[in-house]
Amino acid sequence: MEYLVVGVRGLLGLVFLVSVGGKVAGRPAFTAFVASVRALGVLPPALVRPVARSVVAGEAVVCVLLAVPVRGAATAGFLLAALLLAAFTVGIASAVRRGRTAPCRCFGPSTAPLGTPHIVRNAVLCAAATAGALAVPMATDARSAGGMVVAGAAGLLAGALITQLDPLVSLFRPTRAPARKGPVGAVRHHHHEAKELS
Repeated sequence: MEYLVVGVRGLLGLVFLVSVGGKVAGRPAFTAFVASVRALGVLPPALVRPVARSVVAGEAVVCVLLAVPVRGAATAGFLLAALLLAAFTVGIASAVRRGRTAPCRCFGPSTAPLGTPHIVRNAVLCAAATAGALAVPMATDARSAGGMVVAGAAGLLAGALITQLDPLVSLFRPTRAPARKGPVGAVRHHHHEAKELS
C-alpha cells in the first residue's frame, strides 16, 4: 500500500501543481480562469470570483499537504483533493448537460471545450484520491528505495499525461475536410469567369 500512496501522491501532486501554476501565472491567467468559471453558469455572478479564489487556494493546500512526509498530512491532502475533484466533476457535468461548453482553463490557456473527457478525467482523479486516503492507514514502513522511486515516477508520468489531456484528445479528434467544388460548381465557376472576360 505504501507504493500506492507514493504513486497517487506523485500523480495528484503534479496535477494540482500544474493546475495552480496555470491559474496564477499572471493577472490575465487568473482573469481567464474567472471568466471560464462564470461561463459555466453554475454559480451566481457574485460568487464567481470568491469561488475561483477558493479553488486556487484549495489546490495550493493540496500540493502542500501531499508534499509533507507525514501520514496525517497525506490523508488530509487526499481527502481535500477528492472533495475538490468531486465538486469539479459535478459542476462540469451540470454545465455540459445544459449546453455550456466553455474552454477548459484547468491547467491554463486552452481552447478545448469542456466535455465528457473532462468529466471522466476528474472522476478518475477523484477515485485515485479516495483510494490514496484509504491506503494511508494500511501503508507500512516495509518498502524498498527502488520501489518507491518507481512508484513515484509512475505517478508523475501519469500526472504529466493527464495535464496534457486536451492536446492528446485533439490529436485523435476528426478534422473536417475542406469543401470541394463538384463538377457542376466547377462548370458554373468557369462559366462565370468566361462571362467576366467577355
